[in-house]
Amino acid sequence: MDTSIPGAFYFPAHTKAVQPMITVIPWIAVFLLLATSTGLLFSRNWQLSLGLLAIQYLGTFWLVGFHWPIGMAAVKLVTGWMASATLGITQFGLPSQEDITEKSWPEGHLFRAFAAGIVVTIVVAATPRVRDILPGIGLPEVAGTLLLVGMGLLHLGITTKTLRVIIGLLTVLAGFEILYTAMENSNLVAALLAGVNLGLALVGSYLLNTQETKQSR
Repeated sequence: MDTSIPGAFYFPAHTKAVQPMITVIPWIAVFLLLATSTGLLFSRNWQLSLGLLAIQYLGTFWLVGFHWPIGMAAVKLVTGWMASATLGITQFGLPSQEDITEKSWPEGHLFRAFAAGIVVTIVVAATPRVRDILPGIGLPEVAGTLLLVGMGLLHLGITTKTLRVIIGLLTVLAGFEILYTAMENSNLVAALLAGVNLGLALVGSYLLNTQETKQSR
């Protein structure tokens, strides 16, 4: 290989200008995850929810790509989109129903906004401490992990609807995957995580169909 090729990508004069841009790029993915996970919390429309879930997997792929080769990271993205498509096809085949507000206390937008603010505050406070416990992992990866896990658990705590429960579980799992992929680089792990995601989507589709069958009787 020509020894001049590596040097062609090195620009000492612009190091100070490029470094801040490299530092900011992962945080763009974190803000994308913040927007999608918060949107899932407020969304009442299943099409919008699944669209946000698909975009959320794009942010997850973005962070995973800093530790895994692009091919392995793409498996995460494709699997997430397949899971979203599976749930979407199932939901599309069911009779349309109005998204009635669940009869529980934490149903208002004000409560959801307050709860999401608490989760974000905890994430901001805990991210540096968790990074100190797990050296070698960057702040964006830790922040993305805690954000998705926190928002996913919050989602699970305020809903009983099958589709929303599956979305909450997929969100929590995506957060776990960001942290785990930063510590482990294995084809077997990538395959297992992909299988778990697709398995959850298939279970969700089965439960949605079963629930509709019981209601139609």
